[in-house]
Amino acid sequence: MDRIMIGGLHKWLQILVCMLIVLRAESFFVDITYVQSAVAKGAVCLDGSPPAYHLNRGSGAGINNWLVHIEGGGWCNNATTCLARRNNRLGSSKQMVKQLAFSGILSNKPQFNPDFYNWNRIKVRYCDGASFTGDVEEVDPATKLYYRGARVFLAIMEDLLAKGMKNAENAVLSGCSAGGLTSILHCDSFKALLPIGTKVKCFSDAGYFINTKDVSQAQHIEAFYNDVVTTHGSAKNLPQSCTLKMKPSLCFFPQNAARDIRTPLFITNAAYDSWQIKNILAPGVADPHGLWHNCKADITKCSASQLETMQGFRLDFLNALNELGVSRSRGYFINSCYAHCQTEMQETWLRSDSPMLSNKTIAKAIGDWYHDRSPFQKIDCPYPCDKTCHNRIFEG
Repeated sequence: MDRIMIGGLHKWLQILVCMLIVLRAESFFVDITYVQSAVAKGAVCLDGSPPAYHLNRGSGAGINNWLVHIEGGGWCNNATTCLARRNNRLGSSKQMVKQLAFSGILSNKPQFNPDFYNWNRIKVRYCDGASFTGDVEEVDPATKLYYRGARVFLAIMEDLLAKGMKNAENAVLSGCSAGGLTSILHCDSFKALLPIGTKVKCFSDAGYFINTKDVSQAQHIEAFYNDVVTTHGSAKNLPQSCTLKMKPSLCFFPQNAARDIRTPLFITNAAYDSWQIKNILAPGVADPHGLWHNCKADITKCSASQLETMQGFRLDFLNALNELGVSRSRGYFINSCYAHCQTEMQETWLRSDSPMLSNKTIAKAIGDWYHDRSPFQKIDCPYPCDKTCHNRIFEG
């Protein structure tokens, strides 16, 4: 028995070592940069600490090209939920790791990231809780919380402009999850910061959050976003083309905010986005008996009726995408995977077994679209037809 246990442990150690070798080959670590000058401008994280980012400099032909990628991490919608973030990396730069692994769209290796490997690649840390839209002048004396995300975004961009982005020939604003929403909401304002001759486009990865009912038929996400916008004072920093037409909190939804974006935008999203299934379609508040627990953890554990409900969510998602209208300059890669954020991880960005649509990986589709080699607007067939998916499985 002991030999069997030791043999099993040895096998797992071998697997772990192999995984670490692969991870090391596919990623590298980049030091953190704190924007200390932002503090005097009031451009600070929830706890008042300075904003931060990680920058890996470009080289060769990419030395004047810039890819600014925004970290994700959800939102906080009131003093209680924002206080919960104050003492972790999503609310304080004091709690952020000093080095961060870069891979996928941030990789510096041509075989892993052929179109952007030699660009200046930046990962902006997320510590404001409202996709960089908030700006409340007063600091609550009880909580000592700062709602200053819009100032943080501008302060970081000004720091990058001073470090050479003002000479950018090509520039991209991208992001994952709440960062993907940031890349949509700030797309035109990012372009406005750069020289007129700069080629600017935006990428949103898993940032197309839709306004739909949950399994209890409540508008849970709409009420939540309303609280986010109210708490952070976001209204004045949302696209004015939207807020002039409807309630500001509805402009936190891409289906409303992105209609009038002038800068070319590429949307990468799973039609069965695992975060949206877990938090918009079947949040805990709408599933008090936990009937969706196993399904949300692993899509292969969903019942026939749950899958039918998820197919309905996919249709809602596609309808929300259609609300943007037709645009030749827009691109999208909508696969039928149970996933969330597919550009930051090498396995889903560009590898021999990566997800594909029309025989193109996400990296190839986005690269061809950005460089005007070919347009890309593809929507996958319904689950479970796509055998290239890397479907998420959540433990516990």
